[in-house]
Amino acid sequence: MGTHRRQTLAGIACVAFTVAGCSSGESANVAEPARAPAPSSAASASSTSPVETAQQKAVDSYLRMWEDVAAVATTSDWQSPKLADHATGDALSVLSRQMYADHYNGLVTRGKPVNNPVVQSVEPPDVPTTVLIRDCSDASNWLKYRADNGQLADDEPGGKHLINAEVKLAVDGSWRVTRFAVEGTGTC
Repeated sequence: MGTHRRQTLAGIACVAFTVAGCSSGESANVAEPARAPAPSSAASASSTSPVETAQQKAVDSYLRMWEDVAAVATTSDWQSPKLADHATGDALSVLSRQMYADHYNGLVTRGKPVNNPVVQSVEPPDVPTTVLIRDCSDASNWLKYRADNGQLADDEPGGKHLINAEVKLAVDGSWRVTRFAVEGTGTC
């Protein structure tokens, strides 16, 4: 078995993403920052603009996707339906393939990444159906381990990674991450 990066989602350098280029370096992962609070009543929901609502729901979906990934990565269960709760399309395909690769190579992931997503743009501007997010994810404490003996997969330190993501409104009214690109360690 070859050397494996300790960061989760190792090997994911780019997911067909036109907003940002991809580096040829290592890739990373992300997970769980504070979430924006959901509107607590119908009154507050009605005072929120469609743009604010779209941004809030897209960021929440993005964060939940990484929470799901962190949970599934503890067993590298590439067949977990949880992966599809907040991801679809290219994003879901990449996540499933990475979990399969980790399972095949006898790796699991422990810890959780820390995400700091920021909305970069919304389209269309009046009633958004697509939100682009930029994140500086810290995967320093989200590392890969060998499932058979519990030892770190390698001696490479984790770190911060720039992530660009596209989140779209689905036909069922939910928001799901459709694509993302993870840049190498130290890119943010």
